[in-house]
Amino acid sequence: MRPSLTHSYLIALGSNTPHPLHGPPKKVLRAAIDALAPLGSVHKTSRLITSAPLGPARRQYANGAALLESEIGPVELLASLKQIERQFGIRRGGRWRARVLDLDIIMWSGGIWASSGLLIPHHLFRERDFVLGPASCIAGDWRDPLTGLKLRHLRARLNKKS
Repeated sequence: MRPSLTHSYLIALGSNTPHPLHGPPKKVLRAAIDALAPLGSVHKTSRLITSAPLGPARRQYANGAALLESEIGPVELLASLKQIERQFGIRRGGRWRARVLDLDIIMWSGGIWASSGLLIPHHLFRERDFVLGPASCIAGDWRDPLTGLKLRHLRARLNKKS
């Protein structure tokens, strides 16, 4: 019998719309972290922050990050995350619009992953302090497989630019 492989995933969480059961966006994120439990073991979570809207969205976002240990592969995990998003409510509109919940795989212990519909590391995470801030607090020593830089260094560079 082969031992199962356990993968580590860095998941970004975002919300800018209240949920009728869970309440305001930060409470939505706390409930979403609980919803990750059936997928594996949530080892660490960041503090939840508030960030300015991006694109046409008008409401502030609540953002956070979680480290998930799971035997699930990247494609199956993405499908499971999208299912959790649907359980929390349908997204309104397109990209950067109001949403009850957004879950993204930012990085994983396997390095680079590329398939149709999924690219790891997430292609925009290096440009987003609302991702790098929470992520670097719980996984600051993780290295971006494309640049070789640690997350805390990527965040310092980003903040130096602004």
